[in-house]
Amino acid sequence: MGMIKKAILALEDGLILEGVHFGFEGESYGEVVFNTSLSGYQEILTDPSYAGQIVTMTNPHIGNYGINQADAESRRPWVEGFVVRELSPVVSNWRSEEDLDQYLKRNKIIGIQEVDTRKLVKHLRDFGAKKGVISSVDLDSKSLVEKAKASPSIVGIDLVKKVTCAAFYDFNETLMPEFTWPDEVVKTDKKYSVVCVDCGIKLNILRKLVQHGFRVHVVPATTTAEEILKLKPDGVFYSNGPGDPEPVTYVWQGMQKLLGKVPVFGICLGHQMLGLALGGKTFKLKFGHRGGNHPVKDLKTGLFEITSQNHGFCVDAGSLPGNEARVSHLNLNDQTVEGLRHEKFPVFSVQYHPENSPGPHDSDYLFKRFYQMIDRGVW
Repeated sequence: MGMIKKAILALEDGLILEGVHFGFEGESYGEVVFNTSLSGYQEILTDPSYAGQIVTMTNPHIGNYGINQADAESRRPWVEGFVVRELSPVVSNWRSEEDLDQYLKRNKIIGIQEVDTRKLVKHLRDFGAKKGVISSVDLDSKSLVEKAKASPSIVGIDLVKKVTCAAFYDFNETLMPEFTWPDEVVKTDKKYSVVCVDCGIKLNILRKLVQHGFRVHVVPATTTAEEILKLKPDGVFYSNGPGDPEPVTYVWQGMQKLLGKVPVFGICLGHQMLGLALGGKTFKLKFGHRGGNHPVKDLKTGLFEITSQNHGFCVDAGSLPGNEARVSHLNLNDQTVEGLRHEKFPVFSVQYHPENSPGPHDSDYLFKRFYQMIDRGVW
């Protein structure tokens, strides 16, 4: 890594943490959040849902297995900054193509290590996610706190347009040369066509849809309901994505026009969009849910799932109109809404990420449920 260079992380409420710079040199702003996953740092870095955020890893040792292109969840990393306790000085994995320091340099993302991440995470849990700044060029604490205060909030801002694809494309097995197909998956004779509305979609969601028998067509988030229906899909999928769902009116108002006309499945931001489309409201969680071990209960079956999550906003259960909209899943840590379904329309959603498979197969049934909803009208 060369010469050791100091860096500072400053929060808007005055918390200052000193550390050592790595990755790209400079200054970066964002909402400071934390993720409790023990591994998967590359998937986290490349998850478009983290646009606008500085991510702190609670696992103290990060970077030990390096970076490889096959594990990326999108075309590039989206985080604004990366905070770790210790950047591994050794990379040891046969799949590694470069180390984390090189990767962040190449993608112009600033990192800070040797930070007391335990102190930082406890602070965020006590006082909520905060706006912050990482800098290796300005080491004046008072100046950085003022910069953090003046930086933009993610509340009320549309971040989806920043991460969505630019044009329609088909997704299929040929785009996944590194992916090993399970024996039980039928790779040919895809029966149903699904339009995926890309609000910041992760590649593994697309892989899962193909695995479960769909022909997958991806469209930008700005695609209208009329344009989607012209494609004559058998189903429509709404993806994960970053930030506050309420300002992204073109997505959830477009979804409203599809309800009852075509089966709909949403994950993460797509779930929040469904809550809004059904007439509900969303609110910002104190510090969000980000990690690979969140317990969720399926209210229909009574079964529990270990889930992977990454979100800072949530559907307000009390705001849902008293008609056919139903809460289908609950978070067992804080009783927040983790899933929605409709009694009349073929539509359902979950707040968590079934494609991440921390269970590892606990949530795989959701993709099967989407297929059955289209195939047999059962959900």
